[in-house]
Amino acid sequence: MPIKESELILNPDGSIYHLNLKPEHIASTVIFVGDQDRVSKVTSHFDSIEFETQKREFKTQTGHFKGKRITVISTGIGPDNIDIVLNELDALVNIDFKTRQVKEKLTSLDIIRIGTSGSLQENIPVDGFVLSTHGLDLNGMLHSYQINSISNLDIEDAFIEQTNWHTNKSRPIVIEGSSKLLQKLESNKTHKGLTATAGGFYGPQGRVLRLAVQDSELNCKMDVFKFNGICISNFEMETSAIFGLAKLLGHEAMSINAIIANRAVGTFSKNPGKTIENLITYTLNKIIE
Repeated sequence: MPIKESELILNPDGSIYHLNLKPEHIASTVIFVGDQDRVSKVTSHFDSIEFETQKREFKTQTGHFKGKRITVISTGIGPDNIDIVLNELDALVNIDFKTRQVKEKLTSLDIIRIGTSGSLQENIPVDGFVLSTHGLDLNGMLHSYQINSISNLDIEDAFIEQTNWHTNKSRPIVIEGSSKLLQKLESNKTHKGLTATAGGFYGPQGRVLRLAVQDSELNCKMDVFKFNGICISNFEMETSAIFGLAKLLGHEAMSINAIIANRAVGTFSKNPGKTIENLITYTLNKIIE
């Protein structure tokens, strides 16, 4: 049965609604960045750019880096934006826009998030790189989907118990990243850990300006959380949503973050721009190895 127009929304030119993209515009390797200005910082290393477009915060450029075709997309901030970007990316490769039906042969994309983050562990220094073995979803967006096949109940239960997680909040979900992309991107320059994903920047990450948070000790509890050698390495706003939706849709996904702050010791990078640039060049060169 064809997908209804209200569910799969296309623009008058046939492109997908939010991203403003057609299937031929994207490569099988896709880099996610949050900031739309960071798209050109990545593609400035490309040999050529064949296509670019922007609609709202979603900026896309596709081109070639040392012979490999790569697409770079800005997602904006937060899991709600990831919900838009990943569902529409999947539609571009796995739904026939003419018949509005799911294709018989499905395509799997390689999706790599290049982001910035704050470390929760003293041993992960400012200006370091963190590869996410898992995403810890604290925001609840993924509960809109059927997630039983991708959750990790043992780690989730341990986290709930060790943090005394409030029952009024969404149940935390833990999702593994792509082992294939993890092996491709790791080196002696990277740290590995579980990345926590919040639904906001202030209260959801324990920051207090004028509003009190529900659990003022949550960050301290997260700092010391451990399960079979797994600890929470860093805190940001996209990784778990990327991992969860990618796994449900059959794509490979990995998140690599430049650590620009260490919240455990209260330090901030002296030159975050250089750290991000170093991460961009590191990731691009790892992709083509």
